[in-house]
Amino acid sequence: MLYMSTNEIRDTFLNFFEDKGHTIVDSSSLIPHNDSTLLFTNSGMNQFKNYFLGLEKPPYVRAATAQRCLRAGGKHNDLENVGFTARHHTFFEMLGNFSFGDYFKEDAISYAWEFLTEILKLSKDRLLITTYQTDKETFKIWNKKIGIPKDRIICIGNKNNISYESDNFWQMGDTGPCGPCTEIFYDHGKHISGNRPGAPEENGDRFIEIWNNVFMQFNRCENGNIELLPKPSVDTGMGIERVSAIMQGVHSNYEIDIFQKLIKAIAETIDFNNFPNQSLHVIADHIRSCSFLIIDGVIPSNEGRGYLLRRIIRRAARHGNKLGAKSPFFYKLVQILSEVMGRAGEELKKQQQIIENILRTEEENFSYTLERGTIMLNNTIDNLNSNVLEGKTIFKLYDTYGFPVDLINDIAKERKLSIDEKGFKKAMEEQQKRARAANQFSVDYSSIIKIGENTTFCGYTTTKSNTFITAIFLEGEKVELLSANDKAIVILEKSPFYAESGGQCGDSGIIQSDSALFKVEDTQKLGNVVAHYGMTIRGELTQGNTVLAKVDVKRRDSVCLNHSATHLLHSALRIVLGGHVVQKGSLVKPSGLRFDFSHFSSITQSELKKVERIVNTQIRHSHDIQTDIMDIELAKKKGAIALFGEKYDKEVRVVSMGDFSKELCGGTHASNTGNIGLFKITSERSIASGIRRIEASTGEVALDIIDDKNCAFEKRILKSINEAKVLKKEIQQMKEKIALKESSNIVNKVKQISGANVLVATLEEIDKKSLHLIVNKIQNQIGNGIILLASVTDKKICLISSVTKDLFYKVKANELVDIVAPKIGGKGGGRSNVAQAEGIDVKALPEAMRFVQIWLKEHL
Repeated sequence: MLYMSTNEIRDTFLNFFEDKGHTIVDSSSLIPHNDSTLLFTNSGMNQFKNYFLGLEKPPYVRAATAQRCLRAGGKHNDLENVGFTARHHTFFEMLGNFSFGDYFKEDAISYAWEFLTEILKLSKDRLLITTYQTDKETFKIWNKKIGIPKDRIICIGNKNNISYESDNFWQMGDTGPCGPCTEIFYDHGKHISGNRPGAPEENGDRFIEIWNNVFMQFNRCENGNIELLPKPSVDTGMGIERVSAIMQGVHSNYEIDIFQKLIKAIAETIDFNNFPNQSLHVIADHIRSCSFLIIDGVIPSNEGRGYLLRRIIRRAARHGNKLGAKSPFFYKLVQILSEVMGRAGEELKKQQQIIENILRTEEENFSYTLERGTIMLNNTIDNLNSNVLEGKTIFKLYDTYGFPVDLINDIAKERKLSIDEKGFKKAMEEQQKRARAANQFSVDYSSIIKIGENTTFCGYTTTKSNTFITAIFLEGEKVELLSANDKAIVILEKSPFYAESGGQCGDSGIIQSDSALFKVEDTQKLGNVVAHYGMTIRGELTQGNTVLAKVDVKRRDSVCLNHSATHLLHSALRIVLGGHVVQKGSLVKPSGLRFDFSHFSSITQSELKKVERIVNTQIRHSHDIQTDIMDIELAKKKGAIALFGEKYDKEVRVVSMGDFSKELCGGTHASNTGNIGLFKITSERSIASGIRRIEASTGEVALDIIDDKNCAFEKRILKSINEAKVLKKEIQQMKEKIALKESSNIVNKVKQISGANVLVATLEEIDKKSLHLIVNKIQNQIGNGIILLASVTDKKICLISSVTKDLFYKVKANELVDIVAPKIGGKGGGRSNVAQAEGIDVKALPEAMRFVQIWLKEHL
């Protein structure tokens, strides 16, 4: 048999269908684009869903892809089987060819057969066919056209006699495109256990499905009804991992080239040498799903997609622990993954450090979770009154703390306990019911299909338009008339309202006729239809009414300023922080903008100021904001930034702001950067390992924020001044109390010289005001006399003297300070009764005070 590597199979498939007139389309993101019905992209047809529904007109009638898929939640969930079968994965690549109203069953079957038997040269004798039991046309094509014997064509019916519930009736989700399918199985040989499809023991691994041709004929509505699609189409899928196993002469997907390299790297990383091992398979699968989810913008969290990513990371870490890993190891596998994935791993190389940082942080956090959970579990066990661990306790550890159930079981067995499996399953089922009840991934497309019209968007060049109503929906049902106070969805033939997309919020405004007014509160896009959500304020609106649609211009302008500022911010961040900065999400509203991006460390205030200054500089440069429509490949060559995983048509809008910023963007923008006026960052923080978030505002909102901050700052200053005044007053009061106490202490030092009361003393840390207070207090106490007090504060000397009138003929207050001041390096002055001086020579003070005492004895 011909050997082919996985990367060779991918290229061979795409080249084959390109030769058959198919356009090669890049894989879309693992996060479905503008589709609330799916948690993750789970098949190749997801990105073409609106084409199958007739909601959008495809730019080609034939396409082929190598689509990244993930099945770890919702209707298609293979998580628990991963690592324990030869073929289940969370992440896989689906090779597919598609027809949008072009070829149908016969050509699809012929292409599949030709590729498998003539290009890959698989043995026809090893191929087995299944069809849907009522699809006689497909059976006939296989039997008469291709020449497959009847005994190798298996007709599969419905399960439990429920219409369309069959392995050979494919549907993407609970609602949406669906149809009969025909599958091609490969027989791995009698040495492998298992039986033919549809027979007992069919779940063995002998017969493996490798190709599925889905004939999209119907749409499943939310009420369960099946309706015909506008045009019969073809959706096919071939799992590259399964075909690689065949082409490389192995049975298990985990034995193919890409997995063997990953498994070897895992074993070397954690120093494990026992092959084969199921835990190694789990880790090898999970590093693919986790890495690609992260580059598609999913961040570990406690809800939605982020919760499933966190769960997969922890599952991998748990299996690593089982193999003896003592420290974080999972993140170390990103580099080898980017190498083995070939063309599909190019973006992994660009964002390797981001992925590694996120995975490592999650591993470290989970290590703490395990440690904390083990303590809680042991404490629970120690306080048990029986030998059974309750199901509610197990579920709490599992659901709240992320503690693996298998580890709980292991610890319980070590402690000679059994676990309440029924109680755990019951708690689990209740949680799943709550999750299903709160599930947001549900919408009924059947009503939209019935519109049969597209909305022409004219909002790039105008904010108002004369148009007419093509459809009205009230409480999910199509109606002809709207009355006052009706909340509804209005569809227009032409609309200036921008529908929410790419992080930019939908427009608001009014739709009015001569006699009615409808207030548009939000605008959303459903396929090629622009849906205006709102309420009738007055009058009646009917389908077919000629109306004037007017966007709230002030609100739109604010949004445009913020959107244009987002582009400037993106470029500024790449200049200041580095080219590794990649947009991970954004939200543009009238009140401001939010921008999520990859960066490995905290951002300093200096860096933020640089970013803000660069953006404001570009605003002052008043660049004309130019929009050009061009081929996507040409746009990339010109340096336009494209978001990885974002869905782009062959022709794209390139928004340029001078030579500073050039991005692919479908949103609305200002006409000139100068219109933005002012850009102000209001917050910056981490939202996940390696992912940071900046929030900012522009224009008048930014000015208001600055004014508010200035007002708040002024208020804080005034408050501080008032508080300082109060504190100063309190301090002075305390000083005065101390001074009064000090006067009581030194009044006993008064001496008699020639019948006069004399006090000469030095105090510590008494300020001038308090020193005056002490002098007055003592003077009042002794009646008549001479006082000279000195105090040292902050290495400065303060002198105060006081002399009563009856002694003026012998000595005056100013004479005393004039005697001392020169000796302490200062000078003074005053009157006969009171005088003061200051000096700086603290060491000379004691001698100067002794000299005064001698002088007084001589002159009294």
